[in-house]
Amino acid sequence: MTSTPTAPSLTLPAAHGSCPFDPPPAYGLAGREGPVTAARLPDGSFCWLVTGYSEVRAVLSDQRFSADARHPGFPFPSPARRAIATNNPSFVRIDDPEHARLRRMVTKDFLVKRVEAMRPEIQRIVDDTIDRMTARGSAADLVADFALPVPSLVICLLLGVPYEDHELFQTLSRTLLDNTTPLEEARTAQRELHDYLTGLAAAKARQPGDDVLSRLAVREDLEPAEIAATGLLLLVAGHETTANMTALATLALLRRPEQAALLRSDPGLVRGAVEELLRYLTIIQSGLPRVATEDIELGGTLVRAGQAVMCMLSTANRDGELFGADPDELDVERDARRHLAFGFGVHQCLGQPLARVELQIALETLLRRLPALRVTAAEDELAYRTETVVYGLVSLPVAW
Repeated sequence: MTSTPTAPSLTLPAAHGSCPFDPPPAYGLAGREGPVTAARLPDGSFCWLVTGYSEVRAVLSDQRFSADARHPGFPFPSPARRAIATNNPSFVRIDDPEHARLRRMVTKDFLVKRVEAMRPEIQRIVDDTIDRMTARGSAADLVADFALPVPSLVICLLLGVPYEDHELFQTLSRTLLDNTTPLEEARTAQRELHDYLTGLAAAKARQPGDDVLSRLAVREDLEPAEIAATGLLLLVAGHETTANMTALATLALLRRPEQAALLRSDPGLVRGAVEELLRYLTIIQSGLPRVATEDIELGGTLVRAGQAVMCMLSTANRDGELFGADPDELDVERDARRHLAFGFGVHQCLGQPLARVELQIALETLLRRLPALRVTAAEDELAYRTETVVYGLVSLPVAW
C-alpha cells in the first residue's frame, strides 16, 4: 500500500495578496517547489496542486484524468460544491462518451460563425446599457449597472430565458458559486433553478422559438433533468464569468492608464487585449479539478490512481517562458493567445467565442464612449468576490 505524501492545508480559492490581479501567493509558493506539489483541501482530503503551464495543459488534455465529479477521490473545496456537482451533473462534470453526447447538442449555438453574426445585437445591448447608465447621471456602479446586465441580456437572448427573471437567476447563481454557502441552502438554490428551467423548457416544447432551450426541449433523446442541467450550466456560466471579467478588466485598464490609452488610440488592439486580460486576470482562480484513473507521471511526480489534482490556471498563465518578459504585468500588445483561461482539451469552455465577442465589444465601447471614465474608490475600499468559483468585484464605483 502506497503512503500519501505529507501535505500542507490549502483553502481554495486561497487568499489574495497585495495585488488583486495576481494569483493567490499560496499558489506561487507551491509553484516554487515544483510544478506538482502536495496539498490538503479543507475537508482533509489529499490532492496534487498543479501550477506549471505544461503540466496543467497535460492534465486537461489527458482523459486518464477524469472530470466526472461522481468519481471516488474527486476534489471539492466544500460540501456544498460536492452536492451541486454530483446531483444531476452537467456535461462539464462527466466524461466521454456522455460528455460528448450532451455537449454536441449545443455546440453549434456557440460556434465562432454563429457568435460573430450576433455582433450587431451585442453592440446594441452594450450601447443601450451605457445609454441607461449615463441617463441617470455621471456616476454608477459598473458591476450592477453595466458588467452584469450586458452578459445577462445576451445569454437570455441566446437561451430563450426571459430577462425579467434576471433577479431570480442572478441571485441563485451567486448562491451556487459561493464556496461558503451552507449545504442545504446550496441544494435549495440548485433545486429552484432546476425547477425554473424545467418549467421553461416544458413551455418551449409546446411552443418552441429560435433559442437554445427550445431546441433542447423538442428533442426526444433528452430527459428533462438533462435539459435542466445543461440550461443551468449555460445560464449561470454565461453571465457570471463574463460579468466578472468585464468589471475586473475595466479596473485593470483604468489602474494602468497607459494601457487604456493604447486601446483608445488603436481600437484594432482590442482582440489581442482581451486575450491578454483573460491571461492576466484568470478569474477561475480556485483551479480545475480532476482525478487520476490510473498511475500517471506528471512533471516528475507519480500521481497514483484515485488521487485528486487541482489545475491552477492562474499560475499557468503567468509562465514567463511562454508569455515572455514580465508575465506578471499587463501588456495589451502581448501575444497571449496560448493562455489557458478557458481551460484546455475536450472540456475547454464551450462559450469562449461568445465571451470573447462580448468582452471585445464591451471594453472597446466603454473606453470610446466614456473617455473620462475613472474609478472613484481607493484600492483599499474595493471589495472582491474571493470565496466564489468565479473571482471578481462586488462593486466598482466609477464616474465620467
